[in-house]
Amino acid sequence: MTEASHDRIPETALAWHRAGKGAALATVIETWGSAPRQAGSQLAISGEGEMAGSVSGGCVEGAVVTEALEALADRKSRVLTFGVSDETAFAAGLACGGTIRVLVEPVGEGAEALPEGLLAMLVAARAEPRAIALVTTPATWTRTLVAPGEDAATDARFRSDRSGMEEDGRFIAIHNPPLRLIVVGAVHIAQPLLTIARTCGYAPTLIDPRAAFGSAERFPGETILDDWPDEALARLKPDARTAIVTLTHDPKLDDPAIRFALTSPAFYLGCLGSTRTHAKRLDRLAAAGFTPDQIARIHAPVGLDIGAKTPAEIAVSIMAQITQTLRK
Repeated sequence: MTEASHDRIPETALAWHRAGKGAALATVIETWGSAPRQAGSQLAISGEGEMAGSVSGGCVEGAVVTEALEALADRKSRVLTFGVSDETAFAAGLACGGTIRVLVEPVGEGAEALPEGLLAMLVAARAEPRAIALVTTPATWTRTLVAPGEDAATDARFRSDRSGMEEDGRFIAIHNPPLRLIVVGAVHIAQPLLTIARTCGYAPTLIDPRAAFGSAERFPGETILDDWPDEALARLKPDARTAIVTLTHDPKLDDPAIRFALTSPAFYLGCLGSTRTHAKRLDRLAAAGFTPDQIARIHAPVGLDIGAKTPAEIAVSIMAQITQTLRK
C-alpha cells in the first residue's frame, strides 16, 4: 500500500465492523505530486467517529469523515474529489495546491460496500505476511484480490511498491509484506545500520553465531539468531523484498551467507571488505561454481562511495545503496 502499507488500517476497520460499531475505509486513489500521503494511504472511520490513519495533511480529513459517516448510513461507496487551493495546501505543509481523489467505502452489507469477507481475506494475507492487491473498479464497484503472477499491471505495481489508478479505470491497492534487512555479523557497523533500517521501514534481523558479538547487551531489542549464517538464512527464507548485508569479512562466516544469498531472490546483497578482500572472495565463489552473472549481484565494497569513515557513516552509505537498488 506504499507509504503506510503496514499501518494496521484494514485490521482496525475490520475490528470496528465486527465489534458492531460500523466502519468505513477511505483510500487515496489519486493526488498531486507534493502530497504528504501517497496513493494507497488509508483512513479508517468508525460509526462512532473514531479515526485511524490519514489521507492528507489535515486539509480534507474532516470532509472525508463526514462523507464516511454518510456512506455508513446509505451503504454506498463514493469517490470524492477535493480541489486544494495554494493557501490551504501551504497551511498543510505542501508546496502548492492540486487535486486529491479519495475512495470511501462502507464495510459490510450493500451492493456497493466493501464486503466483510473480502476485507477479512485481505487482513489474513497481510498477517501471513504475503503480497496481495485489492483491485477496485469504481465504475462498477467490483472488487477482487490479486496475488503476484495473476495480472501484469498489478505485478508491475508490486515491484514498484506503488498503488494507483490504471488507464482501464481500476484502482490497485498494493499490500506488500514488510521490507526485511538481514545482517550477518554483529560488528560496530551493525548497530547504527539496524537502527537506520528500522527508521526506513525495514524489519531487521541480525545473524552471528559468536555469542560475545551477538549479545542482547550490545543489541538491545533486536532479533538475533546465533545459527550458522547459511542455516539462519534458510530459516528466514529471504524473498524479493529482502536485503542481505555481510559485515564480518571473515570467509568462515560471510561465505556461507553469500553463497546462500546468491541463490535467493533477495533484491540486494552487499559485502563489507576492501577491494583486495573482495577479489579473493570472487575467486572463491568462481571456484565454487557461481556464474559471472550471479557474482555480479554483489555490491562490494558495500555502500555508496560517500567517503564514509565512522561506523554510523558507513551504515548511512549502506542504507543509501540499498534504497538506490530498491527504488531504481
